[in-house]
Amino acid sequence: MWVLLAGGAVAALGLYAFGAALNDILDAKRDRTLRPNRPLAAEQISEEIAMSVVVGTLVAAILGALFLGAEAVTLTAVAVIGVTIYNVAGKFVPAVGLPVLAVVYAGHMLAPNVKLHFVWPVWLVMTHAMLVGALAHSMEHRVPRLSPRAVMFAIAGWAVCSALLFWNSGTETSGRALWPAWVPKMTLVWVLVSVALFAGMCVRRIARLGFNERAGEKVRRYGTLWPAVYACAWMAGAGKTQEAWPLIGLLVLGILGMTALREAYALVEEPIEFRR
Repeated sequence: MWVLLAGGAVAALGLYAFGAALNDILDAKRDRTLRPNRPLAAEQISEEIAMSVVVGTLVAAILGALFLGAEAVTLTAVAVIGVTIYNVAGKFVPAVGLPVLAVVYAGHMLAPNVKLHFVWPVWLVMTHAMLVGALAHSMEHRVPRLSPRAVMFAIAGWAVCSALLFWNSGTETSGRALWPAWVPKMTLVWVLVSVALFAGMCVRRIARLGFNERAGEKVRRYGTLWPAVYACAWMAGAGKTQEAWPLIGLLVLGILGMTALREAYALVEEPIEFRR
């Protein structure tokens, strides 16, 4: 079990780092104009090193997926393709990019167990990723804007992906129940509370900062972190408290790490100076 968990962790971290590094490389030219303090734009990191990071993290993701089986490697490769499509073109065409982003989140969750019958956690994260992406896109005033036609196309893509997801979960007799009997109904309460907490945080930030780029960046950051909160809610609601504690510990470490990195990055941009 520990070998499988380690392999899954390497695959997940490798896939996430691959997407982040690829995004920075593709946006380097634009960042030189809009965000000159970014590492590549400021030439603090060379493009050769950045490409090495992309290749290394991609190899790490595939190697980690090897511990989970051939199906996991296939889904990881599909997720890599999705990440590449999103970063190259999808984020500039929201009608396509938002569903692709949602599929990437769903695909990486199914990689450890493609035959998963209880797909509601996967569907929730997929839907969450698409809604957060759409909200942040609008708040950050990215171009092209989300037109009514683009929203309809994105919703249609999400609906097709949802149908395929639930169809895959019902291909065997044991998985045909919409809500399996071995999952307590109380779990839904925990999950809905976590959804309400995220919505409340977004409303609070928007009310405080306004519907602008700064608030959109915070919504995107919280949205990236929140699937871990959903995981803790699913486990705790199902009565798997022993299994939930490691997830809660990882969540706390993630929050602390994110906070520490933000403070360190702020100090690099604006070092503390003595005043007379």
